[in-house]
Order: sequence, then structure tokens, then C-alpha cells
Amino acid sequence: MHGMTKAEVDAIERNELRPQGGPKRPRDAATLILLDRTANDFRVLMGRRHARHAFMPGKFVFPGGRTDPGDSRVEVAAPLPTAVEEKLIAGPGRASAARARAIALSAIRETYEEAGLLIGQKGEFRTSKPEWQGFAEHGVQPSLEAVRFVARAITPPGRVRRYDTRFLVAWRSDVAVELADGGPTNELEDLVWLPLAEARNGDIPGITKTILEELELRLEQDPLLQPGGPVPFYRMIGNRFIREVL
Repeated sequence: MHGMTKAEVDAIERNELRPQGGPKRPRDAATLILLDRTANDFRVLMGRRHARHAFMPGKFVFPGGRTDPGDSRVEVAAPLPTAVEEKLIAGPGRASAARARAIALSAIRETYEEAGLLIGQKGEFRTSKPEWQGFAEHGVQPSLEAVRFVARAITPPGRVRRYDTRFLVAWRSDVAVELADGGPTNELEDLVWLPLAEARNGDIPGITKTILEELELRLEQDPLLQPGGPVPFYRMIGNRFIREVL
């Protein structure tokens, strides 16, 4: 999608366009790409969004949602690696360590709420935040140690929703508890683990396909996803959808 015009992007994602009353400011969002290494291949967790959703109905996506600034105050067993935090702070927009922490923890919380997967370490965890009570009930301390930042994209103007999304990665081995009945919100249907190549060819948003392609390239060069690797950043500048690197 490097260097595409707005009209070309609109043609790819025509179903996401809606009449709007004026420009919408992108909201911070966080998405978690959960990977499972199988022999020489990687599988990724994806789920189908309910048809009733206004944003990307029926599409296969990664767990994620809007960032809650309050998540930055949740206690963790281990913090973000410094190199990952620095990349999350880089680029346009408000930048702070607290914001980077909120983005990463929001991705972990959304993965629990939508997929029933609690990422962290077994141990006592207490919190007054209702949305984090599942971690306390199942004895899981959230951990950011294994989180990696692999891509960022800002939804082009004209969509029914606009987000400044950070795509993060963690490993299935970092899941401390996997709930058999899924998460409390059940926002995602048909949760499946798919090989990366199969996931790319599924019913997914255009930007999701692009991010999966980027992730495949990075895994070829860095299968362990070391902290601080290059982060592609997609956004509209003028009338072109541009790829930069953070």
C-alpha cells in the first residue's frame, strides 16, 4: 500500500466507507497478534467480528480495541522492554511512557475480553478495576515482557470509525490461562489459529493483510522478534497513503 492514493485505498476498502458529518479524529487503539510457532511455520489467532458491528462487520481480525488511558496504572509482573517502549513513543502524536504502557496493556486486556486468553504469569493479582477482575479471579499477573511492537496504522479519512492502531505481538506460550468459553464480551466469533499464509488470504481488512505481509517479512529476518526492530507506519499524508518506518 506504499504510495497509494486515497481513491485507491477507498476502492480496496469500499465497504468501510460511510457518510460522515465531518472529519473524525483518530482514536488510540491497540491490537494483539498472538503467534504460535509450529515446527517451521507460524500460526496466528484471528476471530470474526459480529455482523452487528458498525466497524468491519463480519471481517476476521486480531483481538483489540480502543486504548484506555487508565490501563497504564495496572500493576504488571514485568514491564515493557525499553526498546519496545521507545518505539511506541516514537512518531507523531502525544508521547509518554505512560501512554506506551496503556497501549500495551489495553491490547492484553482486549485479548482477554474478546478471546478469553490471559497473558502474563501465574500469581496473586489485585485490582479495583472491574475490567481486570478476570486476571485476579484466575490468579494471573499481567506481563509486558514478551510484547513486541510490529506495526502502526492510522485509518484514512472517510471511514465510519478512525483509529491510530498499534499492532503488537505476543506468543501463545505467554498465555497463562486459556478460558474454554472465551472472553466475557464474546465480541469475536469463530476464533481460529491459522497459518500466516492462510490468514492473509482470508476475509480480512486490507490493512490487516498488509500487516500480516509485513510480519512475515520480519519473522523471516528475525524469528524471535527481538525488541526494537523496525516498525512500518501507514498513514495518509495529503492524498497519498504512505509507508514510513519508525
